[in-house]
Amino acid sequence: MIDSARARRSISVSLKDHTETLIDLALAEDLGDGDVTSQYFIPADRRARAFITARREGVASGIELAARVFEKVDPTLSVEILIEDGSRVSEGALLLRVEGSARSILGGERTALNFAQRLSGVATLTARYVDAIKGTGARILDTRKTTPGYRLLEKKAVVDGGGHNHRMNLHDRAMVKDNHLVTEGGIAAIQTAIQTAIRQLKNDKPSIEVELEADRLDQVHEFLALDGVDHILLDNMSLDDLREAVAMRGERTAPMFEASGGVTLETIRDIAATGVDFISVGALTHSAPALDIGLDFTPLEIS
Repeated sequence: MIDSARARRSISVSLKDHTETLIDLALAEDLGDGDVTSQYFIPADRRARAFITARREGVASGIELAARVFEKVDPTLSVEILIEDGSRVSEGALLLRVEGSARSILGGERTALNFAQRLSGVATLTARYVDAIKGTGARILDTRKTTPGYRLLEKKAVVDGGGHNHRMNLHDRAMVKDNHLVTEGGIAAIQTAIQTAIRQLKNDKPSIEVELEADRLDQVHEFLALDGVDHILLDNMSLDDLREAVAMRGERTAPMFEASGGVTLETIRDIAATGVDFISVGALTHSAPALDIGLDFTPLEIS
């Protein structure tokens, strides 16, 4: 699990090239061969000022990306970010100002808003989950259930909302689930196979964490007897089983427990109260509604 500060630095570095590609793709699919409406109905020399505005309260994310959209559409546009990503905003808050060619502003409007609405929606939903478990000691994790191509953006939005990132992809954590545990010889053989694999992994890649998935308490007992296990995923367990699993760890600080499955805003506080360390929520990225954000033109003073 990556802490928030480290996540911001890591994602920021990776996003530099990635976002340029995404913006280019998004603009190409929206502009096509050109904005015919603006070409025929907006004078080429008309200048304008517009603000991206939050029409509902929430958490801002993707504002820097929206600014970059306008800069790519027309480098002569004056763009000012008014709210940093990760800021909580009220209805009516001004997030970004853009000034210059009216045609250029209109050409970038939809793409800029698509990024900002989607990512602010992820950040806002994450913040609701984070708020729901305040004071419990548990932390909110995202999953790999992300929009293809948008993973880095959506995971940054989770961090903007106060959540934490689970593994970014398959190479940065070993996560052993039921489908990985198919072997003959019963429980003893499985335990031996897992322990051998963990030792080999830790020898070859000592920085890689190991997480094992358990959906029964007897599996938790078996996994606690192994060396080198960093996390145990408690999958779709009842509240009573979650509490018992945590109790089985005793005074040990490792492995850490992650609860997953059946997590909603209505159930998450009870889950957090069982003593688990993390709660992973796929809905943060696969079901977050877009935050209502719009672009409004304002009169441009002529000196």
